[in-house]
Amino acid sequence: MLIVSSAIFLAVIDIFVVNVALPAIQKGLHGTNGELQLVIAIYLLGYSCLLITGGRLGDYYGRKKVFIAGMLLFTVSSCFCGLAQSTGQLNVARFFQGITAAIMTPQGVSYIQVLFPKEKERMKAIGVYGIIAGSASVIGQFLGGLLPDTHFAVEGWRLIFFINVPVGIVAVIFAGLFLKETPRNTSLKFDYQGVLLLTPALFCLVFPVIQGRELGWPAWSVAMLLAAAPLFYLFYIHQRNKLVGGKEPLINMRLFHYKDFRIGLWASLFYFLVQESYFLITGVFFQNGLGIPSYTTGSYFVFQGIGYVMASILSVKLIPLFGKKVLVAGVVIMICAFVLHILFLDNPQAGPFAFVAILLLYGIGCGAVLPSLLAFSLKGIPHEFAGAASGSYYTAQQSAIAMGAGIVGGVFFCFTGDNPSLQDYVTAYRAAAILSIAMLVIVIGFLVILPDSHTSTTRKVREAETMA
Repeated sequence: MLIVSSAIFLAVIDIFVVNVALPAIQKGLHGTNGELQLVIAIYLLGYSCLLITGGRLGDYYGRKKVFIAGMLLFTVSSCFCGLAQSTGQLNVARFFQGITAAIMTPQGVSYIQVLFPKEKERMKAIGVYGIIAGSASVIGQFLGGLLPDTHFAVEGWRLIFFINVPVGIVAVIFAGLFLKETPRNTSLKFDYQGVLLLTPALFCLVFPVIQGRELGWPAWSVAMLLAAAPLFYLFYIHQRNKLVGGKEPLINMRLFHYKDFRIGLWASLFYFLVQESYFLITGVFFQNGLGIPSYTTGSYFVFQGIGYVMASILSVKLIPLFGKKVLVAGVVIMICAFVLHILFLDNPQAGPFAFVAILLLYGIGCGAVLPSLLAFSLKGIPHEFAGAASGSYYTAQQSAIAMGAGIVGGVFFCFTGDNPSLQDYVTAYRAAAILSIAMLVIVIGFLVILPDSHTSTTRKVREAETMA
């Protein structure tokens, strides 16, 4: 269980460790604000584009081989991230790091089905897996603050990538010794054309949103944005034709015939535009705006993780009693956290207690929403579509997180300018927070119209999640 969970641990930690360390990376590599946003977004782009294919690679070639290969390549790409001499080199390495994370991570979920065939044991294993993923987010934020302030043979921020190396090597060795190979299913066919259409479509949507703003919207950035729409349309036509022809598409378009899935997916898209971008703008504001050291910032963010873990455990018990009201309450709490941030922006001397309390509150809101949002989106999906629905959901989720870094982060950096003062940072954070609040209000609107038949489907949804 520890071996297969190492994949999700490293994949999640590399999202959160970077959030807090971004100001240190920017100073170390003299990067621009747009390049700073790409450090987050480019990893998620690689991750989201190959997530579905990564799961099928394990079925086709054997999960042990693919797990070891993915972990090894992830370790190597982490080395290149740590050795990068420019933000361009770092972002190329981050893209491949995201791709390799998408190869190794699905094998861990699939292995749980093999290692724990009994339903009761499997549910416990899924719980442990989720705890490890949640712990990775907390540890990542703490290390993202701690390591940049560490004086070592290399710059401290490089250690956030090098720290993956010993974990990856140990995981590869123990996987080779103790994991059993799973049977191959060579009847599956990969939708390479779908991947080759989806990847440039996402890239044309995200890259110009981040870089175009900073460069004054040159012609190439506008052209890329205009090209995104026909690329997405070609992807849709290609997937639909494969389905009509009896072939397995990358994303099964029949999923969108189900109202629960459509509404849940829209709610998730707007939710994830906000959730992770919060760490980007708050981390930069704390360090560059208020001058709070990275170590202290990382310590503050730990309380967000504590709030998340507490609320996620409680929400699992409350959902069967109150249904989607728990999710709505969680989004309202997140909005309250943003409002409190805005109120305290003009009084940065309020002290660490205020920041800790607000971050804890935001974590509680996230914990009430995130664990059950997937369940509500999949509750109307037939059992045979569970895997495809889950893969499509997570692809959309990671893409939305990348877009959030571009949109919300773009609004934030638009107001900071070249040599920002504290007031510039206050104005930037206020604008980004207001945009985030507006998106969360839209999430509430989708949750309100989402059918709430939780009592009769809780068990079925949990089985579907486990299978996915």
